[in-house]
Amino acid sequence: MTSDVPDNPIDTEAGAGLAAVLEALLLVVDTPVTTDALAVATDQPAARIAETLHSMAEQLTARDSGIDLREAGGGWRMYTRAKFAPYVEKLLLDGARSKLTRAALETLAVVAYRQPVTRARVSAVRGVNVDAVMRTLLARGLITEAGTDTDSGAVSFATTELFLERLGLTSLTDLPDIAPLLPDVDVIDDLSETLSEEPRFMKLNGAPTSEAAVSFDPDRE
Repeated sequence: MTSDVPDNPIDTEAGAGLAAVLEALLLVVDTPVTTDALAVATDQPAARIAETLHSMAEQLTARDSGIDLREAGGGWRMYTRAKFAPYVEKLLLDGARSKLTRAALETLAVVAYRQPVTRARVSAVRGVNVDAVMRTLLARGLITEAGTDTDSGAVSFATTELFLERLGLTSLTDLPDIAPLLPDVDVIDDLSETLSEEPRFMKLNGAPTSEAAVSFDPDRE
């Protein structure tokens, strides 16, 4: 098996080292990941991966960790342990009342004007990792999963009815010019090669419009 791991990899031959690597990988996935996929990522036998995952799950349960590592949906994923759900809900609800950061607004704008769009494409347009921001937008109900990309098979995302409600819009065709949200990014070329063919993007190409610019307030009632 060929390896593309870093020049100075963690010692995965040691049980603790492999567990740490698997923990890092499981923290960044949004869907259950198979033992085979983890085996490829770590350059380790699938049987050893499975054994380590079961051991990790048992250790987390034994120390009553807030994280629950479970095998479900054909793969492994970390979940919040059910008994701590009330605290998680309180944090998310409190967070939902706070203002979105500039990074979140920029990411939301890319999703809105490029939907359905994959996480990787959003990252490419913004030039930064957007995993945490996307999770925030998902938690607030402003974006949602919208199938899979036909080319890559990756999950695609789109805005929700709540997104339109918060902007005071009735449909995506009423979206304002994206420039106020991304003043430092040349998005016309980056977002799509077919913007001119899509009505909701016509404003980006300078088409006349009588609508006033709309400012986004996630707390709007």
